[in-house]
Amino acid sequence: MTTLTVKQAGPMMSVQDLGRTGFVRMGVSASGPMDGVAMRIANRLVGNGDNDALIEFSNVGGQFEVDEPVLFAVTGGAVSVTIDGDRVDCWASHTLAPGQVLRIGALTSAVWGYIAFSGGIETEPVLGARSTHLRSAIGGLDGRRLAPGDVLPLGATPETVLAGPQKVLRTPLHRFAGPIRVIKGPQAGHFDKAAWQQFLRGPFTVSGSRDRMAQVLEGQEIVATGGHDIVSDGTVMGSIQVPASGRPIILMAERQTAGGYPKIATVASVDLPRLAQALTGSQIRFKLVTQEQAEDLWIAHTLALDEVLAGLGQAPDAAMFEGGRS
Repeated sequence: MTTLTVKQAGPMMSVQDLGRTGFVRMGVSASGPMDGVAMRIANRLVGNGDNDALIEFSNVGGQFEVDEPVLFAVTGGAVSVTIDGDRVDCWASHTLAPGQVLRIGALTSAVWGYIAFSGGIETEPVLGARSTHLRSAIGGLDGRRLAPGDVLPLGATPETVLAGPQKVLRTPLHRFAGPIRVIKGPQAGHFDKAAWQQFLRGPFTVSGSRDRMAQVLEGQEIVATGGHDIVSDGTVMGSIQVPASGRPIILMAERQTAGGYPKIATVASVDLPRLAQALTGSQIRFKLVTQEQAEDLWIAHTLALDEVLAGLGQAPDAAMFEGGRS
């Protein structure tokens, strides 16, 4: 079996696949990637399936070695990637041979990065998935963050993959640069017209209080005239809670499955990756859309991503992406 050794590990580095479903009633949210688009592209670049497990990291990568030849790809944003000190492109696949050291630096245009290795990471599935759920301490490698010295099993890399042409992202995937689109939340009626005007006018600043569970926004305080305490009910990734502090909290991949704060809105699925990748200190605004509009946006996004994935291949020029090459 091929193995991957972690020589250095940045913060919040973990094993993730597309996440586990069907266990919300047990208090276990899906987990999975913060940026599913970047994850899917990374896997496709090395010939993996969309749900193969890879490494997600926050802000800073690390150093890695393998004991058999593999392909790897790094996505998420612009970042320095080197093999034995030689620079290579992100958003493209490359061969890593035994004895070589892969080094991944700090992201400069994003928060969450992804490192896919051909064959995928084959840690033992828990509840049907390999995703690490840090707060529940399940999945991944012993349910925890990766650390120097960890050894991860990789699936076999077919000779045809190693011998075939390496791939690059050659069709640009442009992410919408406007406000974050939201639909009304289940407790939208707890907020009067003035509160809604404040919420939609903004702007809000992405604070440093953020992790895989949630991210807190700073800005004008939003007051729930209907009260800031409710009987706990279900949450989804993208639920925007407003506690008594008036500072909105956006729930993310490892959210709690129920909460007792009113939820003013829910981030449209199409904008969740963009929100997750918003740099700390950056400003965001919200725009209200209908559920039907959000569904149409998701369909259009899915078709555009399928086109990008179908266009992966050899290209003489640099990989193209918003934030693009290393």
